[in-house]
Amino acid sequence: MMKLLNSLKENKCGIAIMIAASACTALGQLCWKLSLGEINLFLIGGLSLYFLGAVGMVIAFRFGSLSVLHPLLSLGYVFALFLGSIFLGEIITSKNYIGTALIITGAVLIGGGDD
Repeated sequence: MMKLLNSLKENKCGIAIMIAASACTALGQLCWKLSLGEINLFLIGGLSLYFLGAVGMVIAFRFGSLSVLHPLLSLGYVFALFLGSIFLGEIITSKNYIGTALIITGAVLIGGGDD
C-alpha cells in the first residue's frame, strides 16, 4: 500500500494531466459523433478537444513514469461510456458497470507503482 501511495505522490501532476487528457479525448470523440459526419462546430470542437488531449498526454509524460501514466489512457473508455449515456441516451448495462470497474481496477493495479 505504501508503494501505491508513494507512486501517487511522485506522479500526481502527471496523473492529473493524463486524466484530463483522457477526458478531453473522450469529449472530442463525443463531439465527432454529434457532428453527424458534417463539417460544423461539433466537428471542429471535437478535433480541437482531441488535439488538446493528445498534447496533454505528451505533457503528462514529462511529469511522471510511463508505466504509471500510460494505463490511465484506458480511462477514456470510462469517460466515453458515461458521456454516451448522458448526451446520447445510451443505456449502461450491468456488463458495462462490471467492465468499467475492471478498467479502473486494472489502471490502478498496473499503473499503481514504480519500481
